[in-house]
Amino acid sequence: MILFLAARPVVPRPPGSCPARARAAAPPVPAAPRHSGPRRPAPYRRLFALPGARAFTAAGLLARLPMGMLGVSAVLMIATDRGSYALAGAVTATGLAATALAGPWTARLIDRHGQARAAVPATALAVLGSLSLLLCVHHGAPDWTLFASYAATATTPNLGGMSRARWAHLLRDDPAARHTANSFEQAADELCFLLGPVLATLLCTGLAPEAGTAVAAALLLTGVVLFAARRGTEPPVAPRSAGRTRSPLRLSGIPPLLLTFVCTGAVFGSTEVVTLAYADAHGIRAAGGALLALQAAGSAAAGLRYGLLRPAPGQGARRFRRCLTAMAALMPLPLLAAAAGGPAALAVALAAAGTATAPAMVTGMGLIQSRTPADRLNEGMTLAVTALLAGIAAGSAAGGWAVEHLTGPGGPGYAVPAAAAALAPATSLRRPARTGRTRRSGP
Repeated sequence: MILFLAARPVVPRPPGSCPARARAAAPPVPAAPRHSGPRRPAPYRRLFALPGARAFTAAGLLARLPMGMLGVSAVLMIATDRGSYALAGAVTATGLAATALAGPWTARLIDRHGQARAAVPATALAVLGSLSLLLCVHHGAPDWTLFASYAATATTPNLGGMSRARWAHLLRDDPAARHTANSFEQAADELCFLLGPVLATLLCTGLAPEAGTAVAAALLLTGVVLFAARRGTEPPVAPRSAGRTRSPLRLSGIPPLLLTFVCTGAVFGSTEVVTLAYADAHGIRAAGGALLALQAAGSAAAGLRYGLLRPAPGQGARRFRRCLTAMAALMPLPLLAAAAGGPAALAVALAAAGTATAPAMVTGMGLIQSRTPADRLNEGMTLAVTALLAGIAAGSAAGGWAVEHLTGPGGPGYAVPAAAAALAPATSLRRPARTGRTRRSGP
């Protein structure tokens, strides 16, 4: 204010004028706007202003929606037909474990040959596995055929990784926008896991036990074909590095992150099975998907909010440990709510517990990208998803065992995700050695 008054020109006052009276008679001056100059568009609006971004994002969402449907559909279909949640959890665990083994090889093919050429054939094979599972369950085939069929879905490409690779290509010179894009992609994953279980539950309980698997397979194939057709935003195949590039699995700093993703996946897998069994035991089977959707809704909202932040560079590892600590503190809430309250209290606890998962996933994926060479980017991100799926497989099996063997008030099976969340911070304590082989500086 002092500078403003000093800069004002001195104007001679007319004789007999009264400053106070003049101020009273003068009309009020509108306040100056707080922001001068052109206003920058909102971070998410800037993302979708890029040519082709809306088209590949819509196709990617269509292709990722089945990711939230296939596991729930398989559990409900097998449990309804065979009457065993333990068998259902073991079958889905086997399929996810197979995906953990085959996923990096599929990603390596995508890195070498491009998304369009490699993703569509891999998806076609995975869809055949889903249809085989449906037919085996429907016609009463032996149990071993269920394991073999679901394992055949292991070639499903990592749609989230391919979308993140497109954003990394489009925003290669804008780290802040890449952070926003990664946050959006995590929220999109959560949206698919929000809508997917609800849709799968409605189809399996309201139409037919096999309907969820059939619809998910059709959506997966359609979405991947549409996604691959958007060639304008597809990242070019990165030239191979001079000499032989080490696998991301052997790079310093990647293994501790993968262990953390295993723990986080165990949280997801066990929560899914335990929640479906809890709803069934309380006579609200059709609401099981809605309970899972509330956890995904809390995570998606937290992920979108996290994308608006502008974190300081070089602090990714520290932020990651803080997010994991928050997840460990919140995941016991469903266990307490199920023991002390009912389904309503559990719904609130699941939504609250979900708010810590998306920031942890966003930060962890950012660290994976920063520590992975450019010509192995899809492989590095798929290793993260592979670790996540391995954890989901272990969590599904542990959750199914807990449902059938642990007795007590409420849902004692929720001790499994609480224990997995408590292990996650311990796996992130190791500090990676600095290396010059990374793709870019850390987030």
